[in-house]
Amino acid sequence: MGPSNTANPRGTARLVAGIFFPQRPLLRLSNHGYSQAMLRKILEAGGHVKSFALAAKMLDSLAELPISERHVGRLVQEIGQEMAAARDRQTEDYVHHRRQAPQEPVAAAVAIAVDGGRVLTRTPHAGQGPGVHEHGWKEDKVACLQVLDGPTFAADPHPLPPRVFVDKAHVTEMVREFQAQHGLRTEATAASVPLPSPAPAATPVPADTVPPPAQAALPEWPPQRLRRTCLATLQDSEAFGKLLAAEAYARNFFAAGRRAFLGDGQKYNWTIHEKWFKDFEPIADFIHPLSYLYLAATAIAVAEAERWSLYLSWMTACWQGRVSAVLAELRQRQALLGPGPPGTELPDSDPRLVLERVVTYLENNGERMDYPRYRQAGLPVTSAAVESLIKEVNYRVKGTEKFWNQPAGVEAVLQVRAALLSSDDRLGQHLRNRPGSAHRFGRRRQAGKDKKAA
Repeated sequence: MGPSNTANPRGTARLVAGIFFPQRPLLRLSNHGYSQAMLRKILEAGGHVKSFALAAKMLDSLAELPISERHVGRLVQEIGQEMAAARDRQTEDYVHHRRQAPQEPVAAAVAIAVDGGRVLTRTPHAGQGPGVHEHGWKEDKVACLQVLDGPTFAADPHPLPPRVFVDKAHVTEMVREFQAQHGLRTEATAASVPLPSPAPAATPVPADTVPPPAQAALPEWPPQRLRRTCLATLQDSEAFGKLLAAEAYARNFFAAGRRAFLGDGQKYNWTIHEKWFKDFEPIADFIHPLSYLYLAATAIAVAEAERWSLYLSWMTACWQGRVSAVLAELRQRQALLGPGPPGTELPDSDPRLVLERVVTYLENNGERMDYPRYRQAGLPVTSAAVESLIKEVNYRVKGTEKFWNQPAGVEAVLQVRAALLSSDDRLGQHLRNRPGSAHRFGRRRQAGKDKKAA
């Protein structure tokens, strides 16, 4: 027997190597001596709250389980690594055409939205003692896969922008968040433009931008989400594309009647679409052109009223699919401003540099901005679902003083976090199918009986 734990009378004694408890499967005990239900509680605490230390406190208080934060961390890491290995096997089987037929029913509409977050990582060095070594920000790639419910329409169900896009205070705050989240990127990044202070109250909206009362009678849009699953990894974009394709296949997304792939201006997102999701409608998340246009108006116009008027005009035109008209006006303004002084590096807030970036963004993504047609097909036009998911993932893994060992440390935690944020009970499924699980043991025994009977 293992040594007694006098400091933890309710704890489980450490298992002695080489001893196997024959009743472990029937009692649903893991190789750590925890029941499946208790192991799940530990993983949910470790995957939901901000730190393993807080998870340990909650388990002691709410589940009457005294446990150290190190042990919580070890269990989350172990299960996360198992889930990552299972995910990678599924991906390899998909890529090499060793595929099992999807079990999920065919959905009427599906959408995949992709984006990236930020986590701080470090490299562990043997013999150098505790501390942070070779730290830096890394991008964790996140995907939100949604099964949707909603009709199609004979005409654009929402030809005027929603009220949230014509609320000055809301739009200003939304663009601030956009700059904060995407400002670190080096490709297609937004210019760092000083924004006006948020208005203390909602600014009156010009009458011609408010949807008329008759629109209230139109069918409900956008589509409603029925289910979602989440994918998160620190791997590069090439590996991410494979993981995403395998997950979409397992969810039977390729058989859906209507399929959408939403992303921002990052080139690798559309490379993934072109390679793995050609039959999905590519849609540039509307929040991104909206933010670029707001930044352009802020950089060009001096008076607040003029800035807001320009933004409303350009944003409404893009919402209605008239991207070419917006591009033409922006190019005219570029010509009026002229080039910068020779040999001078322009600041990020210079109107000429801001316009150049906005024009480049619209040129690169204009073919993915036919928003009236997407709405008519009953598809979403924003990646709000994955933007929200990024915040949920960041809540657990992002922090200025939170460093994760790379590559395995954060990857394991991301798997547990993504499983907890998915609606298909994938964490429970994994625990039930682990070696030693009573569910797995029972299935194997039943399979043996069936074989003998045959």
